[in-house]
Amino acid sequence: MAEPAIRPMSLDEFLSWDDGTETRYELIGGFPLAMAPPGDVHAVLAGRLAARLEAGLANRRPCATRIEAGILRPDRADTFFIVDIAVSCAPPRRGRQHVQDPILLIEILSPSTERHDRRIKLPAYRRIATVQEILLLALDERYAELHRRDGNVWLTELIRDEGTLALATAGIEISISELYDGIDFEDEAGGYPAI
Repeated sequence: MAEPAIRPMSLDEFLSWDDGTETRYELIGGFPLAMAPPGDVHAVLAGRLAARLEAGLANRRPCATRIEAGILRPDRADTFFIVDIAVSCAPPRRGRQHVQDPILLIEILSPSTERHDRRIKLPAYRRIATVQEILLLALDERYAELHRRDGNVWLTELIRDEGTLALATAGIEISISELYDGIDFEDEAGGYPAI
C-alpha cells in the first residue's frame, strides 16, 4: 500500500477530490491511500469473473456487476473502500459513487494487498447487512475462499485446483481450472511449478 496523503479528509471531501492524476484511492480512517494499478493476472481474473457474473444476472435486472466499485464502511464515516468486483440488485443511479446494497463482493488478493483485504476489508464487508457472499481469489495459486452468510453466521468454503466455485447470489458456477486457465504461477525461484 502507498503512503497516505498529508491531511485527513471527510468522506464528502474525498468523493469530490481530484488529485489531477489517474491514480485510484481508497479512504482509510480519513486518509486517502493510493492503490497500485491491477496487474495482468488480476485483470484477466476480474474480466473472466465479471463476464460470467453479468451472464448469470442477465435475466435478473436491475441486478448488475460493478468493477472497481466504491463501498461504504457501515460503521465509519471516514472510510471508502474500492472492491475489485461487486454485485448489487439496486438500480444504478447517475452521480452515486458507491454500490448501494451490495450482495456479493470480490477481492482478488495480491501480495501487497492481501493483509489489508483480509484484516480490514473482510470484517468490514461482513458488517454490511445486504452482503450475502464475499469471495477472496488468489493471484499466485488456484485458490478461492468463499465466505457465505447463513443467518447470523459466516461459513467459509475453500475451493482449490479442480473444485467448482458456486456463487448463489449470481446463480453461477465456474470451475477453478476454467477461471485460471492459461495462467502460469511462478515460484520464488523464478521457475514454474508443476500443477
